[in-house]
Amino acid sequence: MKLSLFSVSYAGYWGQACLDVSAFIAKAAELGYEAVMLAGKRPHLSPLDSDADRLAAVKAALEAHRVECAVIAGYTDLGPARAAEVPHLEMQIAYVESLPRMAATLGASVVRVFTAYEVNGHSPHAIWANVVSTLREMSDRAADCDVTIAVQNHHDVAVHTDALLELLSDVDRPNCKAGFDAWSPALRGEDLYTAARKAAPYTAITTNADYVRLPRFRYRPELVNYERAEPDLVRAVRFGEGFIDYEAFFQGLMEGGFDGVANYEMCSPIRGGGAIENLDAYAAHYVRWMREHVLKASR
Repeated sequence: MKLSLFSVSYAGYWGQACLDVSAFIAKAAELGYEAVMLAGKRPHLSPLDSDADRLAAVKAALEAHRVECAVIAGYTDLGPARAAEVPHLEMQIAYVESLPRMAATLGASVVRVFTAYEVNGHSPHAIWANVVSTLREMSDRAADCDVTIAVQNHHDVAVHTDALLELLSDVDRPNCKAGFDAWSPALRGEDLYTAARKAAPYTAITTNADYVRLPRFRYRPELVNYERAEPDLVRAVRFGEGFIDYEAFFQGLMEGGFDGVANYEMCSPIRGGGAIENLDAYAAHYVRWMREHVLKASR
């Protein structure tokens, strides 16, 4: 299993410290990672900015720090367009088609994508069919670069493990696999060991973060009491200190035969704030935790 750091962690999206791609690669090497996952959008690796010179500079940084680019992360929503005349899915296919070309230049073998959010007034079956046909075309175009499309269990469509595996079966492309994460099934109440064991044979990558649940309440002055608010607020904490049973998750993945890329991400506000020192501490802790609890057990 290869440990990788996701550049979204140092992208500044949630007010945290921001590094450019070359500085991020150097940071990943310093913290003990052998690979990186690069966000396929600004400020890191947007196709709009990534000409031959930019990609050559990124490749040189990877080589200089002896870090592999394992994954490029695409950002998609394959749901219905708000305006029927806008070629919404075609634009996303063109965007994702550009990512495998960049991946091939940098030596990455995986591009991560999302499915779709459900939209009121649109048939879930129709949205599902659009997701399937779009993923097929994305996968066929990525195959020309010998790149795998990894579908993350993040958006509404096919977010449950059984649904994700059904979706992959419908797509029916050898280079379309799962980007299977623990936080989503954990929040929704799936058994992590069972889900991971089931998904492992179809999984190319996993992206990891840990969280605590913070119960929410609203004060009702007429009752002089509180009313439970749903759902809980979720906040990121150091890996292994949250409610997600990652030991069970990785046991299921390994028993199912997974030996791919394990990415660490800080993709939301984290306990302790977004200063570079806190980000570094979180990222370094993941490497130590994985070596002690997962990689040691796999030997």
